[in-house]
Amino acid sequence: DFENATVAVGEKKYPISDTFFPTVDHDYPYELTKTEKRVMEQLKNAFMASEKLKRHIDFLFAKGGMYKCCNNNLLLHGCIPMNKDGSFMEFDTGNCVLSGKVLLDELEKIVRQGHSAPENSPERQKGNDYMWYLWCGKHSPLFGREKMCSFERFFIDDSETHTETRNHYYTLYHDEDACVKILKEFGLSENHGHIINGHVPVIRKKGESPIKANGKLIVIDGGFCRAYQDKTGTAGYTLVYNSYGMRIVTHEPFAGIDNAIKSNKDILSTTKVFDTSENRIRVAQTDDGQTIRNRIEGLSMLLCAYRNGVLKEQ
Repeated sequence: DFENATVAVGEKKYPISDTFFPTVDHDYPYELTKTEKRVMEQLKNAFMASEKLKRHIDFLFAKGGMYKCCNNNLLLHGCIPMNKDGSFMEFDTGNCVLSGKVLLDELEKIVRQGHSAPENSPERQKGNDYMWYLWCGKHSPLFGREKMCSFERFFIDDSETHTETRNHYYTLYHDEDACVKILKEFGLSENHGHIINGHVPVIRKKGESPIKANGKLIVIDGGFCRAYQDKTGTAGYTLVYNSYGMRIVTHEPFAGIDNAIKSNKDILSTTKVFDTSENRIRVAQTDDGQTIRNRIEGLSMLLCAYRNGVLKEQ
């Protein structure tokens, strides 16, 4: 509302903190000016023609995924969308209603279509639409909130509009039973499995810990970005995993070069061991070990086929 300098968020109106919009046509607010169109076209061309960006995107689709299961650990970025009662939240993908692991598998498949399908095809458009949804859509597994409040933070002083309500997963991930349910959903061991969660700031100032649900879930990242460090009180976490078990390393914020020189302090870190193995984990107990066993079995079958005359020697 340009006349009253307010904006409606939900059912309520709030005053706008900045009302200077010299390029906005009040009758056609979504229309860009000629100069704005030119700027947007230049930005688009810069992105489309960037060889480095293309290599990054190709790497993302070649190596990336919605989640990864590794050595009985489930690695994920945002969340597994859940309802308040602990059930997995259902989503209609257009073809079927899905939840849990099969939902993430389907979303990954659809997004890959947006990268690989022919230009101007419906599959490519659907994949692009889903990529936008995963970035900031309601309860997206990679976003985990009801909405993004960037506009409200920029233009509305009332802090009640700045709250991004999080998915119930972020309450349930303190509960061991809920974490065990997620591990079982992905076919992982409830006794030896862990959920390794990125994306979530850990507010150490308020006593929060990156280790949750009796060690079933570990939050890594936790606020690496400098913008979060005043809020969290740390510079994030690193998870160290080897044959002896797991430990998490807490990094203290870097106070600057001058402080490092005067106080002779670099980036400080503290380590906490939270999961140890009674017996060291051997290669045979890892995913790589299973891959090696499969190769040995295949080679043994091939050797047997040669010896029995089933195959001719090349």
